Amino acid sequence: MLLFALSEILYHRFKIRVEFTRKLVHIGTGIISLLFPILLAIHWSVLLLCGLFAVILVLSLKFNLLQSIHAIDRKSAGSLAYPAAVYLCFVTQAYLDDRYIFYYLPLATLAICDPMAALSGKKWPLWPYMILGAKKTLTGSIVFFISAIIVAFLVWKYAHGSNLGFQELSIITSIALMATLAEALSKDGYDNLTIPISTIAGLYILLP
Repeated sequence: MLLFALSEILYHRFKIRVEFTRKLVHIGTGIISLLFPILLAIHWSVLLLCGLFAVILVLSLKFNLLQSIHAIDRKSAGSLAYPAAVYLCFVTQAYLDDRYIFYYLPLATLAICDPMAALSGKKWPLWPYMILGAKKTLTGSIVFFISAIIVAFLVWKYAHGSNLGFQELSIITSIALMATLAEALSKDGYDNLTIPISTIAGLYILLP
């Protein structure tokens, strides 16, 4: 709620553009969600929080509230897809015997790499392209891929605490590429689901 309040103040009082206030909420929500495995023991608690988050967003759309999130000139399901992605990641790591990399890596990639790609693509809209109706820029995709590798490297070090050899670096690069392709092929905010799903799939397939 404090995060919503901050974004509303920045949007209405300081006239910060909605694209930036949306990304602030996007990143902030992701960082807060990274605390869930530490603070919450069962998935029902996460389902309740994510459900309440979704209800707030639905009501704010209905009553034209939270303009710092919704005042965009395009159709987007991203706000509602985000809590679904958080719950999916939590259930996945719990089902896989608390392998926390299945929670932290998908959400960290979504929270950090996606807004970085969007903002850089808007600031430097070089080499635009469109696949399956999704309009992207090569600049944004490159920034996403590079940041995804960095995030995966840091999360891997945190989760495993070991040095990375050629095999580990290959896995990290492959997962970053899968997430980049998922983002490039997604439109209307559904990358908030496809990025975590592709990352989870990459981890499940490639991890020994």
